[in-house]
Amino acid sequence: MLKLGSPAPDFSLPDTEGNTVSLDDFKDAKALLVMFICNHCPFVVHVADELARLGNDYQPRGVAVVAISANDIETHPTDSPEKMKQEKALRGYTFAYLYDESQAVAKVYTAACTPDFFLFDAGKKLVYRGQLDDSRPTRISSGNYDSQKSPAHGADLRAALDALLSGQPVSDKQIPAMGCNIKWKSGNEPDYFGD
Repeated sequence: MLKLGSPAPDFSLPDTEGNTVSLDDFKDAKALLVMFICNHCPFVVHVADELARLGNDYQPRGVAVVAISANDIETHPTDSPEKMKQEKALRGYTFAYLYDESQAVAKVYTAACTPDFFLFDAGKKLVYRGQLDDSRPTRISSGNYDSQKSPAHGADLRAALDALLSGQPVSDKQIPAMGCNIKWKSGNEPDYFGD
């Protein structure tokens, strides 16, 4: 895992609108939230509405938010850039949604699953890496999940954001995110994969 206090790893990736978005674009932000997500994962689908709410709630307060998908689209075509653009519109995401085709950015962040969250302070030092909250999708049957029994609320990440924005220390009690493994290209799996 990326250690707390680590500087935000650099990135420069295309978004769903055809622009290139880089870490440097957020140099003046009060905080930076980098989220590794995708379109198909039931854990991301479960929290998607809350991710949209987070963007709406915290971007006006000076938090830069960016989502990155690094999944192999050969094996998971529903995560393609074209589908990402549709997903962004469907969910009402107000933040940039970037595609990490080489998977190099996911590796340097040590992203392991979707969703995976990395919160950096104004100096771009890591202050939180953990779960959005303690909600999980309820499996009904193979491929079918219910998000209503335990809806996402974002309590853990919101607490970290609120502490950071109010000048308070972010709790070091951080529970790792849970979700689907990033879909690595064959032979491109990172050293930490499967640990």
